Amino acid sequence: MSAHRRATPRVAFSGERFFLSNFYPHPFFFNGHTYATAEHAFQAAKCVDESDAERVRIAPSPAAAKQIGRRVRLRADWDDARVEVMRAVLAAKFSDPDLRARLVATGKAELVEENTWGDRFWGRSRGAGKNMLGRLLMELRDSLRAT
Repeated sequence: MSAHRRATPRVAFSGERFFLSNFYPHPFFFNGHTYATAEHAFQAAKCVDESDAERVRIAPSPAAAKQIGRRVRLRADWDDARVEVMRAVLAAKFSDPDLRARLVATGKAELVEENTWGDRFWGRSRGAGKNMLGRLLMELRDSLRAT
């Protein structure tokens, strides 16, 4: 890093920061249902068929919810809607006062959903990617700090 650039602390979604992950087990209410994780809520929101959405909702783990979500018929507008859906899911998840305080306590750290499975839209893999999940979390953190 050059001397004129200031290092920004990075926070990955593991260890004590696992609460930032969509796989973090913390039930919350979203779109009329209780979901075990943000992953469950996000995957259910992409479903056209209500029975598929319910299978996702009751999946035994966030990994299972993600697997089911990969095999459902998607909403026609999914590619355009997915970021707004994630924004809404995160707002619901972090409406919990404890999680909200923990998110705000990350300060100005760059939140990065680093992964090894190649997701370069929601995170970064091998140093490359849009990190949309991290960006949405930082956006939410900034708006929570302003209130």
